[in-house]
Amino acid sequence: MAKKLTLNIDEELIAFAHEYSHVNGISVSRLFEQYLNRLRTTDQEHTFNPKTISLYGIFQNDSLPDKHEMRKLFHEKNSH
Repeated sequence: MAKKLTLNIDEELIAFAHEYSHVNGISVSRLFEQYLNRLRTTDQEHTFNPKTISLYGIFQNDSLPDKHEMRKLFHEKNSH
C-alpha cells in the first residue's frame, strides 16, 4: 500500500529531481522508491567484480606476500 512521505530537500536538488524525472518519464516518487529499493538490495547483497571474486581466498593459507609478488601472482592467475 502506497503512503505519502514528506521530505525536506534543498531547492536545487528538488529542481534536479523534477527535471530528471521529466526527461526519463518517471515520477519523482517512483524515482525515489527505486533508489531506496536499490539501496536495500545493495546492503543485502554485496556484489563484487569477477576479478575480485577470482582472487578471494588466494592467500588464505599463506602470509601476504609483498606487493611485487602479489602483482606477479595476479598476472599469472589472469593470464591463463
